Amino acid sequence: MTQAPRVRRKWRPTLALIVYAVLLAVLALPISILIWLRTIEQGTGSLTAAEIGALVIALAFTLGVGYVLTRSITGPIEALIGRTQEIAQGGKAALKPLERYGTREIATLSQSFLDLAGELVERTDYVRSFAAHVCHELKSPLTAIRGAAELLLEDDAEAPMPEADRRRFLENILADAERLDRLLVRLRELAHAELPVTKGRTTLAEVAAALVRRFPALEISSSGDTETGIALTREALAIAIGNIAENALQHGASRLELDASTRERTLIVVVSDNGSGIPVGKRALIFQPFFSTRRESGGTGMGLAIAQAMLASHGGTIRLMDARDRGARFEIAIPVAG
Repeated sequence: MTQAPRVRRKWRPTLALIVYAVLLAVLALPISILIWLRTIEQGTGSLTAAEIGALVIALAFTLGVGYVLTRSITGPIEALIGRTQEIAQGGKAALKPLERYGTREIATLSQSFLDLAGELVERTDYVRSFAAHVCHELKSPLTAIRGAAELLLEDDAEAPMPEADRRRFLENILADAERLDRLLVRLRELAHAELPVTKGRTTLAEVAAALVRRFPALEISSSGDTETGIALTREALAIAIGNIAENALQHGASRLELDASTRERTLIVVVSDNGSGIPVGKRALIFQPFFSTRRESGGTGMGLAIAQAMLASHGGTIRLMDARDRGARFEIAIPVAG
């Protein structure tokens, strides 16, 4: 873990001390001038009662200004510092607005801080949950491989294991190894999706041509604004739509349609297939990592999560739409290239 740089420790005045010191210094200047002029004119440094009263009023006014500045600036800043410490210790429970902001700039700074802190807390929760899911998903095939290997290792030469059982155990080992390989590929794709954005430009026509070569069993067609340039690399969009196409193929689809239209500097791509579709009760879960409707047949449940992460890292979105007849329909929104 990278250690955050530390501020060099030394004595530094507080903001309130600086505010009062500056105001008192400003007040001291006219007092000094007044005393000096009185000395020159009358040969004495004594002040009249009216002059003393005026100085007392000026001092009270100066202290009042200092109090207002302290309350509107230093108070909210100290409260914001305290809130950062609460969030560091309490996490999401400490994410709440300050009671007083003082100035517009401090309110803007506080909102930016709360937005950033909220994203960091959500990211921490996501990483914690994701790590737990990864451990679970990797543990299952590893346990199966270990069990099959131990049974093969304990095979007695005098009473050998039937060839059918031996072959079944070996096939299970190979199947679980392939599942681990698919999981690692998906994890690599997800890591690539969440890397800092790589600027690029492509068109839906280019991606559709790549998908035709990648999925020969699917009849892929594209229509609409397929030549509009979008702010996304061809590899990134191919991964996003490719995962949708792979899901469609695994759910019995034979046709995939891409219909593009432009709305307010955004390219909207509706991706639809003629497969078996998504059950109503599972539609709210499809973008969660490791959720799969085909777990028994080797599904990793990461395809749509990768597509969502890939598009989000480039300012795009994806959502599930209601299917017209059968199959599944997704709407992808991608910024148009400038």
